Amino acid sequence: MDVLDEYSGHTDPGGPALRRALGPLTVNKVSVGPMDNNAYLLVCTATREALLIDAANEPERIADLVGSADDRPELRHLVTTHRHKDHWEALGAVAGMFQTRQIAHPEDAGELPIPMDELVGQGDVVEFGEIQLEVIHLRGHTPGSIALLYRGPDRPHLFTGDSLFPGGHGRTQTVEDHVQLMDDLESRVFAELPDDTWFYPGHGDDSTLGEQRPHLAEWRERGW
Repeated sequence: MDVLDEYSGHTDPGGPALRRALGPLTVNKVSVGPMDNNAYLLVCTATREALLIDAANEPERIADLVGSADDRPELRHLVTTHRHKDHWEALGAVAGMFQTRQIAHPEDAGELPIPMDELVGQGDVVEFGEIQLEVIHLRGHTPGSIALLYRGPDRPHLFTGDSLFPGGHGRTQTVEDHVQLMDDLESRVFAELPDDTWFYPGHGDDSTLGEQRPHLAEWRERGW
């Protein structure tokens, strides 16, 4: 697989992956499957231990991203951001290939195709190598949707699943779910993190909180 070191935040299905060096952490982003799902391979620079966010589809492409050379990262952890099938269709295959430790929120874990090894919630920390990711529980898209926060040396980096995109949050089933997700986004994300926080969604292009913050009232008003 081709991997581009000029990180733009935009990937195409079947296209090259992107690599972003953040000092202690390297972020690799690839689009997989017919719904343009993003899978993120995070690698600790010091130890070469790796964590995958969302084994969404195309396990062979994910394996290609990990690589086969002697210096390839060691993929040990696999986080599923939420229960929707398009985010876990390659979960069993990737877990089998790499013997990963499976991680999800307890409210969505029962809907996933294989058992989880670790259940995490609001305020928990996922560790791999020398890297820590803080868990943010964002209720509404699904009951157990989570985001993962890396407090990088340059700025915070947030992996949001389908709970936050450029232009709004992911689909909700009821008005109550929409209100809950907006409340969580405002109190747990936008109120806590600065405008330069870079976020990486479950589909499509990246953005920053600063670019999206002016639209929060609009999102809440429109009801979805």
